[in-house]
Amino acid sequence: MTPGFRFLLVIVLSLVVEASGLRSAEINAQAQQHQPPVVHKTPPPQKPASGDSEPEAEVVRVETDLVNTLFTAVDKDRHFVTSLRPEDVRIFENDVPQPVSMFQRETDRPLSLAILIDTSESQKGVMAEEKRAALAFVNSVIRPGGDRAAILSFTGVPRLEQSLTGDPVRLRKGIEQVRVQLSPENERLLAAGEDPLPIDQDPSGYTSIWDAMWITIQEHLSKTPDNTRRAIILLSDGDDTSSRKGKQEVIDLAVKSDVVIYSIGIRDADFPEGKLDAGALRKVSDKTGGRAFIPAGTQDLAQAFSQIDQELRSQYLIAYSPTNKNRDASYRRIRIDIVNPELRKQKLQLLYRQGYYAKK
Repeated sequence: MTPGFRFLLVIVLSLVVEASGLRSAEINAQAQQHQPPVVHKTPPPQKPASGDSEPEAEVVRVETDLVNTLFTAVDKDRHFVTSLRPEDVRIFENDVPQPVSMFQRETDRPLSLAILIDTSESQKGVMAEEKRAALAFVNSVIRPGGDRAAILSFTGVPRLEQSLTGDPVRLRKGIEQVRVQLSPENERLLAAGEDPLPIDQDPSGYTSIWDAMWITIQEHLSKTPDNTRRAIILLSDGDDTSSRKGKQEVIDLAVKSDVVIYSIGIRDADFPEGKLDAGALRKVSDKTGGRAFIPAGTQDLAQAFSQIDQELRSQYLIAYSPTNKNRDASYRRIRIDIVNPELRKQKLQLLYRQGYYAKK
């Protein structure tokens, strides 16, 4: 092989090697471009704490753990006390003191009310006064833009006269159409001293207070927004004759649904059957944080409604995160005490629900 030929061969081999190197680099570059995205993924930038979704989720979780309780304070003359401070009270759960997370006056919380009127025969002589007092209550309490109320009547079964609304005209119409419900046949049987027809044939001769309250809570009030003040205002003599649900079942459902029950015990004094069961009315009201009123006569009806009006607008909200973190659905007693020595001398009465059910 001549020197010139060897020189030419070297040049050709160099060019081949160089071309091979370029092709290899190109292949490597293309391979890098087609690697799975995970190779190039980098951790997303951290957002500032104020916009981080995780802390927001944590806040929501903590808020759901809070136990919120509304209470009212009245003095010995039944005047509402509206000047309490956080340091004046202490709250207990199952007799264990709890750290208070929130304490504030509640005067403008929207209302979700159900006026539940007994229309059995025992209410015949007082029905006109009941309707007048209920109309005055609706006119003074319901504020446009937030408050809503429903009107229901009941004998053996409840009857929806007006669904939840803030329209005062519709509420007035719902109250005005309420009437004592007794069928001609049951009226004849009762006048003859006989038992009414079976309830499944004709419910008008019966009084199912607890069933009516259960349905009112379950189908109407429990579906209202959580930030509203839920309450039933019951007008009845408390003499239940036919409910399938028990009084304690209604209390439990009301507590779980955050519904307070105000009772106004009234009946026709000339009606010979049954009685005014003030004890039953007081129990369902006291256990749910409400109050029972037993007017001496129809003239006191308006005063009872006025007291309920003031009470709904003169409340405190106290909230705490329970020291018992178990989510066991257990019932836990609540107690609120006045600890201010000067206020204790005044023997204030505090009205509030007496317990709650823990979350699961």
